Amino acid sequence: MRKFLQIVEIFFAIIYCNWGKILFVGVVAIDQITKAMVMRAFVPGESVPIMQNIFHLTYVLNPGAAFGILSNQRMFLLITGAALILATVYFYPMLKKSDGFLRFGATAVLSGAVANLIDRIQTGCVVDFFDFRIWPVFNVADISIVLGVGFMIYAILFRLDDSRKVERIRQ
Repeated sequence: MRKFLQIVEIFFAIIYCNWGKILFVGVVAIDQITKAMVMRAFVPGESVPIMQNIFHLTYVLNPGAAFGILSNQRMFLLITGAALILATVYFYPMLKKSDGFLRFGATAVLSGAVANLIDRIQTGCVVDFFDFRIWPVFNVADISIVLGVGFMIYAILFRLDDSRKVERIRQ
């Protein structure tokens, strides 16, 4: 737990505004709390229907990445997760001057990556539990990563040119 708190302190220094801190800590905390609840209440493979054949809570230990790819490649996934975090830490100061959607997206991706990396370090697998039956089982961190990438793509495609124009006008 002490190491986790040290990691959070480091990221507080990186994520400079209040909403960024709230988003980061909130995603990591909600993800870890919901995973702990699932691990306490279920055994791996157990599934409880919330809406029959539509939405279930299913306890899955995912040894791979998204959609189960790279299954049992723990070291590769740990290194990749750490590299993603380090890249975000390195580039984040540049993002401070960029579009808010890009910063929000980067923060969401970072928080999801950290939350899933905690699982990989602790157990070697990521705990997944949201099961819509037509999609692979996922968790809160996965939602944060997908939304974060979406915000970043939106910023890159539709906002960055506009923000550069605004900066030129201000000068």
